[in-house]
Amino acid sequence: MKQSVTLNKVTQLIGMGFFKNIANLFTGKLEKDEVKSILRKTLVPIASILLFIGLWHAGAKALYNKEAEFKIAKALEDQGQAEADALKVCIASGDSSCQPNTLPSPIQVWGSFKSLLKDHNIISADKAAFKEKTAAMNAKRIEQGKDPITYTGRPSFVDQIVRSLKTVFAGFLLALLIAVPLGIFIGLSPTLKSAFNWFIQIFKPVSPVVWYLLVFMIVKTILIDSSEDSSFTISFISVGLCSMWATLVNTAMGVASVDKDYINVAKVLKLGTFQKVFKVILPSSLPLIFTGLKITLSVAWMVLIAIELLAQSPGLGLFVWEEFQNGANDSNAKIIVAMFVIGIIGFLLDRIMLAIQNSVSFVKTDAI
Repeated sequence: MKQSVTLNKVTQLIGMGFFKNIANLFTGKLEKDEVKSILRKTLVPIASILLFIGLWHAGAKALYNKEAEFKIAKALEDQGQAEADALKVCIASGDSSCQPNTLPSPIQVWGSFKSLLKDHNIISADKAAFKEKTAAMNAKRIEQGKDPITYTGRPSFVDQIVRSLKTVFAGFLLALLIAVPLGIFIGLSPTLKSAFNWFIQIFKPVSPVVWYLLVFMIVKTILIDSSEDSSFTISFISVGLCSMWATLVNTAMGVASVDKDYINVAKVLKLGTFQKVFKVILPSSLPLIFTGLKITLSVAWMVLIAIELLAQSPGLGLFVWEEFQNGANDSNAKIIVAMFVIGIIGFLLDRIMLAIQNSVSFVKTDAI
């Protein structure tokens, strides 16, 4: 019973409160309309996923056949019948050296996903062996005040995911620290609102590429004498500056729209400025602030890919670009794997923000 209550609370926090009714689906305790609602929210998504995979498979097969026919016709035109027949046999055999390089099928993408995980296990084993091999030497170097020897091999796909998550959370934290306090000041003061309005309207639509270039100019100058890798610093600052605007605007709107009766009560109680902000204004503004934070986090995750590519930061953005440049037979499948990983992580980040919002706000939101 206790586990059931806990599960209900968790599903409510992450905006999937309808899951608590699934357990009652076969007990006969639900009304007909409730049963229809549950089936619509479970069976319909499953059916749409299966339809998507089926259409994807059919489309990939059609493109594969078209590319194969083109390559065979090209070989026939340029090199003759014998070469065309040999290419046809090679394609039919599944030899990777002659396969059409087009949209991968779901099976190929799943195979590339398993291959990336296997590659991660191999790299992790290499890192552990390197750490063990250099442990004694690094201990001596640290005693002598020198930097330890670090592993410089290529990162695995999982390592790149972790790097991207670190970058986006650092950028999100920077956006929060800038946008929320500034939004409170702007919301409280019509004068500040007028002073900052032009600034927000001009810089809000600026491309992440331009933000990256601006941050690059500044950070490279500041760290000109430093030997440290600045790609992470440049990436997370660019992400934060590019994504903070939704939180800034929503915070200002939330603070400005606080019920005047609440403000008058605060005056009657003779609350100080900080007490008024933290006990009256912020609690009343939380729904709009969290709406801005959710948008900021989603924007941060989207622009991260482009910024990592430009900064050459070893995250998902650089992974996608390197696979595109690589042009190997499984590169397209790996790019699709990255696309699904990016989308799933984005969804999970949204659920995390929704759970935090529901845990601190009086108004509970059920997104599904």
